Formats: sequence, structure tokens, C-alpha cells
Amino acid sequence: MKYIVTTSYRPTKEMVELARTLAKEYGVKYVNRRHVSEKLKNKEIDFYYVIDRNLMLSIKWNNEEFFFHQGIAKIRMENIFHGEKDYLIESVQPTNDSIIYDATCGLASEALLLANFARKVVATEGSIHIFRIVQWGLANYKSNVDWINKAMKKIELKFSDYKEFIRKEKDETFDVVYCDPMFENPIYESNSINPLRGFAVYDSLNLKDIEEMLRIAKKRVVIKTYQKDKLYINLKHMFDKEYVSRKSGVVYGVINK
Repeated sequence: MKYIVTTSYRPTKEMVELARTLAKEYGVKYVNRRHVSEKLKNKEIDFYYVIDRNLMLSIKWNNEEFFFHQGIAKIRMENIFHGEKDYLIESVQPTNDSIIYDATCGLASEALLLANFARKVVATEGSIHIFRIVQWGLANYKSNVDWINKAMKKIELKFSDYKEFIRKEKDETFDVVYCDPMFENPIYESNSINPLRGFAVYDSLNLKDIEEMLRIAKKRVVIKTYQKDKLYINLKHMFDKEYVSRKSGVVYGVINK
């Protein structure tokens, strides 16, 4: 895909300098925002990175925008504070001395939840564009919620395909391994996921991958899947326990060591 780096309208000198630096780092052109619409119209680019007035980074194309935000994690934690159970936390069972591996980071909403309860979360993301946005967000986003600011500091994000990463790690490196591959049957009502679908990695999870995940985990592997997907049908015999959302059909399957 073809892209450039630009700023929001009426940029400051700092915004322009930062956008130029990122363009050089990414190996693409910096373009003044006034000329971006023309380049889209002429199909010279497919999308563009934007530095805004808060010096946050996002990706835009057509009427879509992909950016780092706290939304879903914040809502889920509020539900936990009010005594509701969260299937991610129930299945992973993070503790304050846990080191957890999140194989498919995405927007990092679940990594944030896990990091709030764990000592550290190591996460990988295989899409360079998702990685850049989330890495920037974790380093620069300032939340009005204290636990989110603390959790962000406990996430170590790496740009890597999880299939390669898990095969290089030593036995029992992590307490728990968590994997949330993209669903075969998307839940389009999930508004937070929709903007990144065009950039996501859709590699299917297989039994060899799970063997490697079990090898590098001390306690358990948790797989997030969907009851309508083949992945769930193929793996459900391996699950020692399932946490199933009756409303959505999302499953957190636990495989104990």
C-alpha cells in the first residue's frame, strides 16, 4: 500500500518537524496537508499518517481513521470495578508477579487490562502500521485515568509475527500466553476493531503454534475465538475450560499445562 506522512491543518513548526522525521523513518514522503486530497483522488496514495495538534499519530483514509485510544479497556475496567466479571481476566488469571505474553496485540486494549493486574506484558504485533500507531500511543498518550497511564508503562511491544516469536523463545518464559487471532467471521458491531481490519494480519492459528505456546508458558495458554469459526470447532476439544459470552459468542478457551 502507498502512503505518506502529513499533519492536521494549520500545523505548528513542531508538528511539521515531527511529521518530516517520521516520514524519513518510514521511508516515505512528507506532504503538506493541503495536497493530500489531490493525491488520494489521483490514487497516488492509499492512506496517510497524520500528526495532530496533540502530537498524536493516526492513520486516515476516505472517511476512516485509525488511532490509539483507551475506550474499550476503560469501559471494561469500569465494569470490573463495579463487580462484573471479565472473561479475559477470569481466563488468564493475571497476578502482580505475572509476566504475560500477548501474541496479537492489535489496539492493545486487552494488553492494557492484563497489564493493570500483571507485573509485565510482552506483546507482539505483526502489522507494521498497527504496530506504529500503538507503539506511538503507548509512549505518548496521556490518559485522565491513572491505572491506564501505569498499565501502558508495563507493556513491552515488539514488531514481530507471533509465529516466529514463539519459536525463538525459551521454555516457560512466560506465566501465561494469550492469543487473539482475527476472527474468520468478523463481528462488525465491534466498532473499535473495524478501522484496523484493512491493516491486520490474518494468519490462522494451528496446532503447531499452540504446541509452541504451551512450551513457552508456565501455567496456561488462553485462546480467544468465536463459536462460529472453524478455529473454535478445531480447538474446543483441547480447552480445559471455556468462558463464553452468550451475547456475542466470543470464547476464551483455557489450555492448562
